Amino acid sequence: MTFAELGLSEQMLHALTDAGYKHPTPIQAQAVPLALKGRDLMGLAMTGTGKTAAFTIPIIERLIGGPRRTRALILTPTRELCVQVEESFTKYGRHSGLQVISVYGGVGYDPQVKALRGGVDVVVATPGRLIDHLEKQNVAFDEIEVLVLDEADRMLDMGFAPQINKIVAQLDKYRQTLLFSATMPPEVEALARKYLRKPVVVQVGRRSAAANTVTHYVYPCPKEKKTVLLAKLIKEHNMDTVLVFTRTKHGADRVVKHLEKEGIESDAMHADKTQGQRTKALADFKKGKTKVLVATDIAQRGLDISHITHVVNYDVPQQAEDYIHRIGRTGRAAKTGDAFTLMSADEIGMVRTIERMMGKPIPRVSVQGFDFGT
Repeated sequence: MTFAELGLSEQMLHALTDAGYKHPTPIQAQAVPLALKGRDLMGLAMTGTGKTAAFTIPIIERLIGGPRRTRALILTPTRELCVQVEESFTKYGRHSGLQVISVYGGVGYDPQVKALRGGVDVVVATPGRLIDHLEKQNVAFDEIEVLVLDEADRMLDMGFAPQINKIVAQLDKYRQTLLFSATMPPEVEALARKYLRKPVVVQVGRRSAAANTVTHYVYPCPKEKKTVLLAKLIKEHNMDTVLVFTRTKHGADRVVKHLEKEGIESDAMHADKTQGQRTKALADFKKGKTKVLVATDIAQRGLDISHITHVVNYDVPQQAEDYIHRIGRTGRAAKTGDAFTLMSADEIGMVRTIERMMGKPIPRVSVQGFDFGT
């Protein structure tokens, strides 16, 4: 199937061609036609499936040529995701003349006020900062036609339910609502029942499926030797763009220090970094200035960097579902990638839980001098 078969406008087809896309991903092929018809949608899809475009494309199509006022609102859990959704609107809406703004905390307030009061077509926001603007009457949502709740499970995990309720209470109840979530716990189902009208459920992959474009390996290794093994693997495998996950902020900084000593350009991304530092770290990584980005799970969902070749779990994630989200950073949009997990003796049980969830064993790779016996 091609994008042309989805009945999209010339402007949109030009934008997709400019971006180098011809064929929709499965979630796009299912969601776009339904969203274009104005249906409420519940999209169950992992990261890396192209779900952002599955809602940005139909929203742009709906807004093209319409009145100039704020008609679409997208709520996201994090600043990084906010910026990525804004970039998606800019990319696919480049021939539409639509204006979009991202609104999140940790950056200057006044430029956001100016843009909101000046009038924009689309607002992409994190719930906390948006509530501030609503309370100060910097923005009015009485003309909203489409609401998107992106990564709904994560927004609820982060305690945003009261803010979401407060925001949605200000919207027209006859709007179109699109909800996207990587998992569907009872809280998300309750949220969907509350805000969606006769939604169509679009599901891509099993509820806990790992992207099948990713090859998985487990490297048994004593805890104290992990940093040395990591540097060795990056060099020997000639790894190009590597995302490393650690359990703690301190751990992330420690890994960066060691890799830099080994001559491997690296940077860390976690909650103790300022928004400016996080944006720069992400930009340098995307441009290839740094080869390795070491992150805590704050960066684990919604990071859209299409060319990641390797994801390394320096620490095995505590929740099996987090493994799926972490490795969802590579093998995105049908590209291939490798997921390496460094497993110390006390993490064997956690790896077995992940294997049970995936329904298959992950091959063990033994490196001389690093195995448990050494």
